[in-house]
Amino acid sequence: MWYNTKATELLGIQYPILQGPFGGNLSTVELTAAVSNAGGLGGYGAYTMSPQEIFETDKQIKAATNKPYNLNLWVADHDIAKSGLTDEQFNKAKELFKPYFDEVGIPLPEKPAPFQSRFENQLEVILRVRPKVFSFMFGVLPADVLEQCRKLGIVTVGAATTLDEAIFLENSGVDMIIASGFEAGGHRPSFLASAESSVTGTFVLLQLIREKVKIPVIAAGGIANGKGVVAALALGAGAAQIGTAFLAVDESNALPVHKQMLFSDAAKYTTLCRAHTGRLGRGITSRIAKELSGKESDILPFPLQTTFMSPLRKAALDQQKWDMILFWGGQIAPILKHTKASELMHALITETTAYFDDLKME
Repeated sequence: MWYNTKATELLGIQYPILQGPFGGNLSTVELTAAVSNAGGLGGYGAYTMSPQEIFETDKQIKAATNKPYNLNLWVADHDIAKSGLTDEQFNKAKELFKPYFDEVGIPLPEKPAPFQSRFENQLEVILRVRPKVFSFMFGVLPADVLEQCRKLGIVTVGAATTLDEAIFLENSGVDMIIASGFEAGGHRPSFLASAESSVTGTFVLLQLIREKVKIPVIAAGGIANGKGVVAALALGAGAAQIGTAFLAVDESNALPVHKQMLFSDAAKYTTLCRAHTGRLGRGITSRIAKELSGKESDILPFPLQTTFMSPLRKAALDQQKWDMILFWGGQIAPILKHTKASELMHALITETTAYFDDLKME
């Protein structure tokens, strides 16, 4: 059957359909469990969470499903220079964004406090709770951590935006690779070169990686229905990871207005920009993204830019100034149809099955 792939075997799931693990408080236990219980692989993005929060959330997921699921972290969780954020950098950002803060009638924030990386402490919890799958972005795991994961029976999945990154990940010893195309919503998880130079489309990237890499590859970006899953499998993917379509369902923690935007005409227009978080990511085109294109040098490094923008985002939401907010979304959003995770999973499985059944009959 079409769903018997190396990826499903390794992941211990029935269907080669993965739900993208959303960071930034967009994941939920309910969504993760719904996808896993339907035979796919639910995912939970944990990079903003404290070790204790990860521990508690994992306990809740285990109570909601006895199937495999994926916890996701970011290896490089900040872009701040060792010297820290200078006053000059902060003043440039304040000058650039002052008109927007003025527009919503709030003062510019104070200089963000220094950021302390949490990755090592988060990693300890992952090894303790032992999810079936541990996926990670923005880098590679140390060899000793990969070895520990192997001993504990945790499947490791790294994200690549280029062929070089995929080869680097395979050589590091990961079990599987996500080929993340530039159509995808959310941050570009590039780590060997700038994100701006790592913008290959999903299906080209998938084919390049399949030519050079022996471990299973998961296609991510621009997939939201059965035809997308079929295309990914036909080009050699072991599974398809779907983000935007799952972000839009009731079970995700995206704001109601975010979900409305994903089903609106606005979803036809997406942009890769750094203005809202400091890292390059794709969302529905905002006025800020358009107006600040080319001024990236005055934007604060991730995640200080997110902290800096937080009061502006809150005020814009309160005042319903939707064009000032970044709503994450991929290029495929205009074809979204489903608002329930179970309905989306059912459609993905039946559409893919119908396509392969038709092939047999020809």
